[in-house]
Amino acid sequence: MSLGDEPGYPETGHTRTRLPEDPYGGAGRRGGRSSSRSLVTVVGVVVLLIAAIAFANRGGGDEPSNSADTGSTANGSRPVTSSTAASGTKPVTTKSQGIPTGFAHSEQGAQSAAANYATALGSDGMFNTARRHAIVQTVADPGVVNSMQSGFDSDYSADFLTKAGLTTDGTAPKGSTFVSRTLPAGTTVTSYSDSAATVEVWCNGLFGIASQTSTHPVTSNWFTVTLKLNWSDGDWKVLASSQKTGPTPVNGDTPVSGSDEISKAVQEFGGFTYAR
Repeated sequence: MSLGDEPGYPETGHTRTRLPEDPYGGAGRRGGRSSSRSLVTVVGVVVLLIAAIAFANRGGGDEPSNSADTGSTANGSRPVTSSTAASGTKPVTTKSQGIPTGFAHSEQGAQSAAANYATALGSDGMFNTARRHAIVQTVADPGVVNSMQSGFDSDYSADFLTKAGLTTDGTAPKGSTFVSRTLPAGTTVTSYSDSAATVEVWCNGLFGIASQTSTHPVTSNWFTVTLKLNWSDGDWKVLASSQKTGPTPVNGDTPVSGSDEISKAVQEFGGFTYAR
């Protein structure tokens, strides 16, 4: 498998976070954006801001004064927000191998489990054999542990690690920082019963090696992980997983940070325990 291939192994019950292609095409980083583009961006923001203020302050007309409070759509029905609004449920407090466990036997519990398991399966720990086995043993359903572990071992081969710019034990070369993080942006349940659930997790991923000489710079990509979960021995466990690209938003007009800043951020900012 090449680094640009779309991963996803639903038939074997495992998946691997997609490695983004080199955004610089091997020709070095792009130069800074022109001042004219920056000026256009600033003017555009100002225009949008003025329009937003005018819209918020408008009064009278044909609009009823309480229309903003009803939350009604054009056909009179109230929009459904429960599928996207945070529940306020606190994250679980128990962990195994550093991975949250002990999720509630509910749809919210399944979503929390899926978000945390997607994070673990997309972490830098998957690139080290011992750590990968510990992750799989923690998140997988007992009935598929062996097959899932075998599949991942095949994926994270020595050849794959070399192509990713890593050593054979899954670490970055001396003087550089390896980054592999999966950051859930949201979850949704596509099917649910007391014994099984299928949850989609929309994620942003960071992957690459931060250093002055890296040929694999840290880039970001968006993807959706689908996890099939089973209620087993008092917790949600992974039966199978797959992955597809997107939905991908437009990149912001923000300057690219240097490798030193990225390395510092990775070392200083820890990950999260997710709850729905």
